[in-house]
Formats: sequence, structure tokens, C-alpha cells
Amino acid sequence: MGQTKIVLSPDELELVTNAGWILTKNAIIEKVYALFGVLSDSYRDSLGKYPLLVEAAGSRAPKISKGEQYEGLPWVMLDYPRNYVADDAFGIRSFFWWGNYCSITLQLSGIYQQKFTPAITAWMQQPPADWFIGNGDDPWKHHFRNDNYTPLLEWQGDIHTLPFIKLAKRISLHEWNSVDDFFVNQYREITAMLTAVD
Repeated sequence: MGQTKIVLSPDELELVTNAGWILTKNAIIEKVYALFGVLSDSYRDSLGKYPLLVEAAGSRAPKISKGEQYEGLPWVMLDYPRNYVADDAFGIRSFFWWGNYCSITLQLSGIYQQKFTPAITAWMQQPPADWFIGNGDDPWKHHFRNDNYTPLLEWQGDIHTLPFIKLAKRISLHEWNSVDDFFVNQYREITAMLTAVD
């Protein structure tokens, strides 16, 4: 082996010798996974009330995924509906991002963007507070920095010129005890919005 010596900082040494924190982290991720499992049932029931959305959603079941490296941090997400075919996307993504927040995002492109733009345009006449609209060029980014999202109430753009539509809302992890209600209520808001105009 060469002369390079890999040294741990005092904080790193404290963590590497303490198994408890990683076990706690794993337990939290499993709880988020369980929460998303419960939400997937609620989402199916909610979506099932709208035949137009059921048809657009296609036959794919809800999907829960997890990983360790979204900008270096663990994440869990639930996609339902998740109809992504080439340039046509219709998805509602519930997202947990360690150290940041939970969020819910409606993502539309292609034929689904055309189909639902009238309903979204009507909803945007008096949008509820705290919603954001995507202003970035990558539909797969989830952070809420200024280069990816703008508060909807401050947005001055034209929805008809967007390459894709992303509408999102987030909740702080400090509000964990309200996270399940947040997801259920915002999911209902999205499905009601999409069906408000025929």
C-alpha cells in the first residue's frame, strides 16, 4: 500500500464506532416505507373515484422505491399513478428526502400535459398557498431551490410554453406527525384539480 493514510475526523470516528445511529436510520426508512405502503392504498381509492384519471394512469400498480444518494442523502418515493411512456408522462410522486422534507409532485408531459392543461389553468386562477411550479429543465430533479421551482403565487410564466408541468408542495420533517394527512390531502387536491374541467 502507498504512503497515503486515510484518516477519520473525530466526528467520523464517533459515528463509525456507534452502530446505534445507523440502526435508527434504518428503522426510520422502514417506517417511511410502511407509511408509503398505507398511502398507496389510499391513493388507489382516491384515484378510483375519477374514471378519467384511472384511464390516464394506466394499469401500473403503485411503486415504492428507496435509495441512499439523492444529493448524497437517503430517500424514499411512492409513484402512483406512474404512467411514463417516452415523452408522455403522468405521475404523482410522494417523496421523502432525509434531512430536508417530504413533498408531493404532479408531473405531466406530452399527451397528458395537453389533456390536463385546461384544468390546471383553471385551478391556477386561485391556487392555494404553498404550491410551487417547476421552472427547471430536468423533470427528474426534486429539490426546491430557485433553479428548479418557483412559488406558484410568484410565477409570471405561461403554462402553455412549458416543456413539462411539475406542481409540487412540501412539508418540513419537523411536522412528521402531520405527514400522512399532508400526503392524503394534497393527493386529493391534485386529483380534484385534474378533473375540475372536462
